[in-house]
Amino acid sequence: MALETSPWDSAELLKDTADIAAYIEAAFEAGDPAVITHALGVVARAKGMSQVARESGLSREALYKALTPDGDPKLSSFLSVMRALGMKVTARAA
Repeated sequence: MALETSPWDSAELLKDTADIAAYIEAAFEAGDPAVITHALGVVARAKGMSQVARESGLSREALYKALTPDGDPKLSSFLSVMRALGMKVTARAA
């Protein structure tokens, strides 16, 4: 008997700012830049890529490219996307 699966998209679970903040925080705790980039891409899809691109000042194409699995966004792009998502970056002692 074959196992039936269905598509799952974590973007569908990100309903409000608290959900988004927790999701991004978990990505940072992983400590892997690829995980952080992926999380930003998921959140951007949840909020709408066009809206995030507009609010970040990036083109949709540049946003998609920066947030792909192989993407490596510049710090300025990262900060712009975080602001567009309603987030800010802070530092605390490890």
